[in-house]
Amino acid sequence: MKSLKRKYEIEQVRRKFLALQDCLTERGRRLWAAAEAHSYGYGGITLVAEATGISDRTIRNGLQNLIYDATKHQKGVRKPGGGRKKKSKTDPDLLQALDNLVDPTSKGDPERPLKWTSKSLRHLANELRQQGYSISFRTTGTLLKELGYSLQINKKTLEKTSHIDRNAQFEFINASVAQALHRRQPAISVDAKKKENIGEYKNGGREYSQKGNPLKVNTHDFPDKRLGKVAPYGIYDIGLNKGWVSVGISSDTAQFAVNTIRSWWYKMGLTAYNRTEVEELFITADCGGSNGYRVKLWKRELQLLSNETGLKINVRHFPPGTSKWNKIEHRMFSYISKNWRGRPLISKEVVVNLIGATETRSGLEIMAVLDENNYEAGIEVSQEEVQALNIVGDSFHPEWNYTISPQIR
Repeated sequence: MKSLKRKYEIEQVRRKFLALQDCLTERGRRLWAAAEAHSYGYGGITLVAEATGISDRTIRNGLQNLIYDATKHQKGVRKPGGGRKKKSKTDPDLLQALDNLVDPTSKGDPERPLKWTSKSLRHLANELRQQGYSISFRTTGTLLKELGYSLQINKKTLEKTSHIDRNAQFEFINASVAQALHRRQPAISVDAKKKENIGEYKNGGREYSQKGNPLKVNTHDFPDKRLGKVAPYGIYDIGLNKGWVSVGISSDTAQFAVNTIRSWWYKMGLTAYNRTEVEELFITADCGGSNGYRVKLWKRELQLLSNETGLKINVRHFPPGTSKWNKIEHRMFSYISKNWRGRPLISKEVVVNLIGATETRSGLEIMAVLDENNYEAGIEVSQEEVQALNIVGDSFHPEWNYTISPQIR
């Protein structure tokens, strides 16, 4: 009789459990099983465990919760600290390894100082597994969010044409800049920001103001001939996270670009680096514009700068159509645009002040000056002048990668 009663009790508990299990959370199952076992008294834990498949240890934990009322005001399924630990907690080196793959740091002795964000979650997960980490692509996405990354729209991220050596050139630039920083040589990213109208013109973005009282600006964006435009040209020091911007009032020419580098060197570079140790300057630049690889004036002006400073100047150009990968774009210019969003650039002084006031959590510092020189557009450089340059192209794409050394006089 006792055996039959036991079977009947197990069957009754099993039926109740099957009816309720889909409605119960993990915590709810634990507490229900504990309450059921408590109602049967001695032997109740074994009975409920046999009927439901819930371990006797879980039921005992539930009984402790009921007795001590530890979970009465608890929110969530588990008590604080319960459940599976995050990968970032169990393997503290994992976050740094992932960050090195996505956006490597440029301080100290970086392995890859230029940002590479075109890899998918699966590719990143595969590379992490090759380094010895156990991780899925879904967990990789979670960790990227912890690092502050988010999915971005794919506007202007695909090029219609892609050079066959595009990725190889990226790798070459990374290796060159990493080596330069390791040897404590300055490495800079240069580019020109788009020209800006000066005056009461609409500037993209939003800024706080009294409700219903937005700043009033001109209806049309026709340039004011009296106020004109400005052409900011920037230098971003990859190793020091510092920037320099010359705000030009005339044409964006190669002379203007190199004079900005000259100004940065004398005003910031010489104070930041030990001149006795510095022998070379590394420059990463786009393929087009005033600093394009085909611009003869750019190379002639760099030769003059090399003669003047005594520095070897190593230039690395990004392949066509990949200007967005240049460090200055996402480490400096993007923050300048955020800093002056929603504010009309009513004068040249306002532009200089807004650029100079740009800061980031990573400690970015920018110095901005107004360059009032008049740079003539359309200057021709003869073939004889080009042949006289002390320039040596690298064995890998010499048109993109070359070194200009001081001329011996």
